[in-house]
Amino acid sequence: MIPYLQLLQDVLDNGQFKGDRTGTGTYSVFGRQVRYDLQAGFPLLTTKKLHVRSILHELLWFLSGDTNIRYLKENGVSIWDEWATQEGELGPVYGAQWRQWKGEDGKTYDQVATLVEGLKKNPSSRRHIINGWNVACLPDETKKPWENAAAGLMALPPCHVLYQFYVCNGKLSASLYIRSNDLFLGNPYNTASLAFLTHMLAQQCDLEAGEIVISIGDCHLYANHLEQAKLQLERTPTALPKLNILRKPDSIFDYRFEDFEVVGYEPQGHISAPIAI
Repeated sequence: MIPYLQLLQDVLDNGQFKGDRTGTGTYSVFGRQVRYDLQAGFPLLTTKKLHVRSILHELLWFLSGDTNIRYLKENGVSIWDEWATQEGELGPVYGAQWRQWKGEDGKTYDQVATLVEGLKKNPSSRRHIINGWNVACLPDETKKPWENAAAGLMALPPCHVLYQFYVCNGKLSASLYIRSNDLFLGNPYNTASLAFLTHMLAQQCDLEAGEIVISIGDCHLYANHLEQAKLQLERTPTALPKLNILRKPDSIFDYRFEDFEVVGYEPQGHISAPIAI
């Protein structure tokens, strides 16, 4: 995970202070890119412990099309709690856009199903895309997330906006554009989630996993995460773990948490940091 640590150092060295929606403030740079070869290991951060359970359950939740946090809470995942209504609703966030994009023609479009079909039938296409930026559903920035969700809008606009997949020489690679990236808390989750998804799609399409590329617009550390970032940079990364998928389900939508085995993940200790709400 050297590219990630280099990105942390880049922001500490070059980040400019900016105000933000949460009132916390960030140190920010613009326009960065990192890449990881999935053949070299599964990109889980080792300089601090990640909650793999949360990452994987969140991805399965996205793929289900669900936008209520009930499933997450039932599985011990709290990462969306702060933004939901009392009923657990988040409005049409990622899962809705991935699986139930509503067109002006009145039809509902399943971007994930279309993606898998395209990868299988026309792997050389340059249109293997999942897009989460649905302008009609974006929240009102003057309102609280749960107020937007109650009004039928997204509680938060998508950060990981656009996914593109690429097939070459029997390998599936993925490129993700993140418009705004909380580097200390969010980026390691985004990286692992993209890697999980790429492995799953590769298995479904009888391909090998290639590489993942993450391009970031506003790349930032929150002002109350600076010391945590510095502590992490004092640590030496260890070997990456390996991912085993224990069965091949009938479709991309049929994976279960128990299907995944991460072997050899030996991270250093957890580093606590507050969430900016």
